[in-house]
Amino acid sequence: MSITAARKQELIKEYAVKEGDTGSPEVQVAILSERIRNLTEHFKDHKKDNHSRRGLLIMVGQRRSLLDYLKKKSQKRYETLIERLGLRK
Repeated sequence: MSITAARKQELIKEYAVKEGDTGSPEVQVAILSERIRNLTEHFKDHKKDNHSRRGLLIMVGQRRSLLDYLKKKSQKRYETLIERLGLRK
């Protein structure tokens, strides 16, 4: 369900704003989106796993908060990230 260290490094390289960037909203949202996708796949087989579902809802809320922050700071960066990740507004 969680992402591997190698996949996480790929996401960091792909979405980093500058060299060595691991804490920007873009990177954090990309990692959360990957984890959300993995959990969504998990729920296709395990429909009654409510404990993990709660964790999924918490992650969705975190991602929404980060996206709201990014939208407030820079509309252009927000729109670019939404388009790259394929998220709805």
